[in-house]
Amino acid sequence: MGCFPCSGKSKKKEKPKRNDKKTEDQISSCTSGLFFSYRLAMSVIEYVSSTVWTSVLGRFYFVHLLVNLFSFFYVHVFFFSPILFSAKSKANLQLDVKKEASKDRSSEHIAAQTFTFRELAAATKNFRADCLLGGGGFGRVYKGRLESTNQMVAIKQLDRNGLQGNREFLVEVLMLSLLHHPNLVNLIGYCADGDQRLLVYEYMPLGSLEDHLHDLPPDKKRLDWNSRMKIAAGAAKGLEYLHDKASPPVIYRDLKCSNILLDEGYHPKLSDFGLAKLGPVGDKTHVSTRVMGTYGYCAPEYAMTGQLTLKSDVYSFGVVLLEIITGRKAIDNSKSAGEHNLVAWARPLFKDRRKFSQMADPMLQGQYPARGLYQALAVAAMCVQEQPTMRPLIADVVTALTYLASQKFDPETHTVQNIRMGSSTPRSRREQ
Repeated sequence: MGCFPCSGKSKKKEKPKRNDKKTEDQISSCTSGLFFSYRLAMSVIEYVSSTVWTSVLGRFYFVHLLVNLFSFFYVHVFFFSPILFSAKSKANLQLDVKKEASKDRSSEHIAAQTFTFRELAAATKNFRADCLLGGGGFGRVYKGRLESTNQMVAIKQLDRNGLQGNREFLVEVLMLSLLHHPNLVNLIGYCADGDQRLLVYEYMPLGSLEDHLHDLPPDKKRLDWNSRMKIAAGAAKGLEYLHDKASPPVIYRDLKCSNILLDEGYHPKLSDFGLAKLGPVGDKTHVSTRVMGTYGYCAPEYAMTGQLTLKSDVYSFGVVLLEIITGRKAIDNSKSAGEHNLVAWARPLFKDRRKFSQMADPMLQGQYPARGLYQALAVAAMCVQEQPTMRPLIADVVTALTYLASQKFDPETHTVQNIRMGSSTPRSRREQ
């Protein structure tokens, strides 16, 4: 595989003091060994990527290989080499993701641009508080403007505490570089300068679906029925692309209102792919993994066994659809006993159609088609079935919601007008 030339000029080292000699030797040995292992892994990845990238299947297996190699590298550094936590060794062993991504960019393996930390700091005015859009488990999200293109962007800065963020960062860059759909957020680029990890997305001016459903200020416009059905149908189409178009299928694993972003005209896009997993292939029925996600959205069988399937995403979508219809949160401890969990509250009501009107969001003020409400609740009820085999395929959900979104409700006349919309393209469906 050839030699790995040392970068930089060699410098004459001062002789360490006697009592520090052992420590210096340990640092030198561990550093050189890890650096060699890292470069070797990168060479293997580069070779594999050039041979398997010609097929979509090969691309996804390459992503899987890359994630596991990087995970091993991080675990090795942080758990088995504690001596490297010194400032000196940290500086010598920073993961040069930018350099490797630049190599891939030259061969069009990764379409995302690479940015320097200085560029993104300038875009956000040094991450000023008035540019902050929000935050979560990954870190903080800032609004910014790229000086090179004058483009408005959203910049997500990784919280450097812990290992999970680094894995999520790598998965998201690779996934969004391979997956492209009108209902998936567009990744513009990323930054991996030193220990900084940032992701640059297209800016979504209307924020998240959560911003329009829960804890609204008095002056904020409420979502009407037509907008809600449009958002639900679009989010389902994004999920359908991951399940039915991607090969192998991709399990999103973190579908929730805060991860559905809204563009102009309430056009929804799925975001935050840090927890995404490749789905089962061949005769496999599930993927076994440690339970991750958000309480209230996780499918019960996944929460209990760690067995992940495409139907796990369908359950999460059912919870989101219930939030859209009812205006309630998936988990709300401010509610009275028995109403904390949205699905547990809704299940008894599903059994009596006469109570369906009680489930509609009071903010709608009765401005919705009764038939459309019944049909939307029926879809949600099927999605949150206890048994995963009883849940519908996401393609069937798309067909139903696309129809409902095409039935435009006129609040003035309380009539429904049929507007032709693009329907789901027939395709082979994967049974779970």
